[in-house]
Amino acid sequence: MSTTAIPLDALRGSGADIQAIQIPYVRHPDQDAQAPVRHPVVIVGAGPVGLSLAIDLAQRGQRVVLLDNDCKLSTGSRAICFSKRTLEIWDRLGVGQAMVDKGVSWNLGKVFFRDQPLYPFNLLPEDGHERPAFINLQQYYAEAYLVERALQLPLIDLRWHSKVTALAPREDGALLTVETPDGTYAIDAQWVLACDGSRSPLRAMLGQESHGRIFRDRFLIADVKMRADFPTERWFWFDPPFHPGQSVLLHRQPDDVWRIDFQLGWDADPEEEKKPENILPRIRALLGKEADFELEWASVYTFACLRMDRFVHGRVVFAGDSAHGVSPFGARGANSGVQDAENLAWKLDRVLRGQAPAALIETYGAEREYAADENIRNSTRATDFITPKSEISRLFRDAVLDLAREHEFARRIVNSGRLSVPATLHGSALNTPDSDAFEGTQLPGAVLADAPMRRPGKEGTAWLLRALGPDFTLLHFGPTPPWARQLDGVRNLSIAAEGEAHAAQADLIDAQGLAARRLDARPGTSYLLRPDQHVCARWRRPDEAGVRVALERAGGAILATA
Repeated sequence: MSTTAIPLDALRGSGADIQAIQIPYVRHPDQDAQAPVRHPVVIVGAGPVGLSLAIDLAQRGQRVVLLDNDCKLSTGSRAICFSKRTLEIWDRLGVGQAMVDKGVSWNLGKVFFRDQPLYPFNLLPEDGHERPAFINLQQYYAEAYLVERALQLPLIDLRWHSKVTALAPREDGALLTVETPDGTYAIDAQWVLACDGSRSPLRAMLGQESHGRIFRDRFLIADVKMRADFPTERWFWFDPPFHPGQSVLLHRQPDDVWRIDFQLGWDADPEEEKKPENILPRIRALLGKEADFELEWASVYTFACLRMDRFVHGRVVFAGDSAHGVSPFGARGANSGVQDAENLAWKLDRVLRGQAPAALIETYGAEREYAADENIRNSTRATDFITPKSEISRLFRDAVLDLAREHEFARRIVNSGRLSVPATLHGSALNTPDSDAFEGTQLPGAVLADAPMRRPGKEGTAWLLRALGPDFTLLHFGPTPPWARQLDGVRNLSIAAEGEAHAAQADLIDAQGLAARRLDARPGTSYLLRPDQHVCARWRRPDEAGVRVALERAGGAILATA
């Protein structure tokens, strides 16, 4: 039971209301125990990643202690771009609709060079997806909806004013020392999940470091409140006349707030650049001298692309910014962190239930380290293109931009921040390699693409991802084989095309045929989906023995004998 006392109406208030919340300190019974109380899971850090992880585990029936050293939610917009995949994860956690309702949905972007538009782009050019490519939503709103959901789940014990000051790992867990306004006490954790941000104290307590590249450039973030008739699009300028020699990014957020990123250069003084008298002229140069606006929040940052060598250290596991960091171009930070949480939650749940060995957690490390490398690679390429560090690099970039006005091949080279998409987990130990030929991108390791469906005898759209089970799911393009109904922990979904003979008995009707096309499915095709909605096996004609082996592999049972 949470010891948090937050007025729930404040969590659905205005941005100012949310940022003004001061969460009172509440003493916990653990502080009066004779010996450290043992808990199965302790999560450190109640940001978007830690909250998502706690909610996911609690929905699976696991008790979670969630510690945060602060007494408030985040201030300033911070992370604002949340991807389609993050929204799909949050749908499963019960908060996706609130995010979409408040957020600004967008699919379109435009690239400018100097004073001319180059080309537009669409991040979701095809129909048949429930969620947009992205929403823009201030981080404090996202945290408020996640906290509200966490408070609805009695298995989450959310403790604020709780700073972890020491961590002593053991083979069967770790002992944490927690500092509160009443003094310190100890918690005995079976598993510790570190979601404590880019400066992760827990990482330092283990003597670990993140390695990578720090970029010699500085950027100013300015959140401006104004009424403007700009469309809801992502606008990116290279070398604009109002900020020559640098780059500028413009995004719309809820509440008539606009995010503006100004590249400053390495020689800029961060303290000077944060002063309103230096920020306002930059904004007026963009918006016009007569523009009516209010500066709401500003920050100057230098960024890095880096990660820990390993995310899993015995019973201490790192996720989100504590494990990896990227530049903000591409919106890969918070989105990849939420994907970390989803990958880890179902695996830890199986381990805690005794359904899989602890080695399954090592696959979290392998898969999410692979995803982090992909994000770092894309983030680094974007940053190098946006901020060339030599005259030759700048000449190359500008030549590419000139060509991009007319030529599609050059547009593929332009990189103003390739935006976040989920990693396809090639080579995962949990994948079953194809034994049949398939076309398309829905190979083992890929996240299942959503598609509009219909339920027999019912009006309206039913979405494919929402129909998946919390554990494993078998999609059958045709009737469910009788043997498949005997598989433990598996939801079977029979999919029929409109007008097929068995459509009335199917679970879902692929009314537009999109699911079949995206999955290159024929009658008899089956796909096995993991709890995190990644494809892990597929067959043209599955048999019971082959499916059972794939389930054992994906669920981690084979790892015990490997």
